[in-house]
Amino acid sequence: MIVRARSVVTMDGPPIDNGTVAVSGDRIIDVGEFSEVSARHLGEEIIDLGQQALLPGLINAHCHLDYTCLRDKIAPQKSFTDWICAINARKAELSPDDYVSSINDGFAEAKRFGTTTIANLTAFPELISRTEASIRTWWFAELIDVRDPSRATEIVDLAVEKLKSTKRWGLAPHAPFTASATLYRRCEEVARNEHILLTTHLAESREEMSMFRDGNGELYDFLKSIGREMIDCGGATPIQQFLAEASLPDWILVHLNEISEYDFKVLRQFARKSQIVHCPRSHKYLGHSSFQFGKVRDLGLNICLGTDSLASNDDLSLFAEMRAFQKEFPDVWQEEVLKMATLNPARALRQEEALGKIRQGFVADLIAVPFGGSTSIFEAILGFDGPVGWSMIGGKVQQSA
Repeated sequence: MIVRARSVVTMDGPPIDNGTVAVSGDRIIDVGEFSEVSARHLGEEIIDLGQQALLPGLINAHCHLDYTCLRDKIAPQKSFTDWICAINARKAELSPDDYVSSINDGFAEAKRFGTTTIANLTAFPELISRTEASIRTWWFAELIDVRDPSRATEIVDLAVEKLKSTKRWGLAPHAPFTASATLYRRCEEVARNEHILLTTHLAESREEMSMFRDGNGELYDFLKSIGREMIDCGGATPIQQFLAEASLPDWILVHLNEISEYDFKVLRQFARKSQIVHCPRSHKYLGHSSFQFGKVRDLGLNICLGTDSLASNDDLSLFAEMRAFQKEFPDVWQEEVLKMATLNPARALRQEEALGKIRQGFVADLIAVPFGGSTSIFEAILGFDGPVGWSMIGGKVQQSA
């Protein structure tokens, strides 16, 4: 099969005018100008996309599809702690069937918006077998032991038992304020033995900073009231607290909105192997401190974009996340922003030799968006607002939205 478009944005060099991608099975076997590629593959079926830009499928580096059903259900709150209480109240009303429907609806929506790979955190790994993953998925079990840290090892091991039958999986201790040091250590032990990925929320809010560094604040008071031991609070920032326990360097760290000057010095030793996920619209909804993109980039950290959940976002469009990011950081090149939804998350998932580029030997995950040529191609891509009209996942053309 040969797919031709006005321009092919490979993320592996300059865009190719009148470009073509040849696909066999689930892999890309050739890329180049139409006349050259078609001559090398005579007799192959040709799909002509016309005035479109063809690009790699987008990769969502952080999402909670469990909560797709909570769109517009939680009003903006006065504080991060209030938002936690509000989402917990809503979650208490949901049944297992609600969660399965929510996850499936989330897959369908993400796919409509051009996402072909997703890193999804679920609190219910036992429900995975009931879901219908229409896009390539890394399943991360979100783990919390705040009410009973004595069960940390048991909680991790039960999740591993439920996840092992899935093809792509990892572990996600929720955050240092809800997951014990024992739980984090057990997750790292499993990661070493099973060679799986790890992710966690870290340094998300000002209240988390106050809790760990100062030993006070609204989040501190709330967690203390539900029985959390607070002996780790007072004196160290969330990042320092985490890095004091973490022994593996390649965690996927989500948020990192609250970073002190000393934190930057500590992070430097982990920079070349660590990943950060920024969720621009959820970040704005929750009113967090400004994301320190320039300083984080200067450290060499691999920065990715995610949508977070619809409990704090409008939809699952990575195009909207890229636009929100560029609005906040207008001096960042559009191509660099697109890398945060293609190349960078592929690297975070250890798939830099398979996903995120249009290159010979890579998986044939492709999407197309309109490109009339009146603007720059990267401006057209970031400006695209709507469901994608054509996509391919693993070499298979998908039904139009």
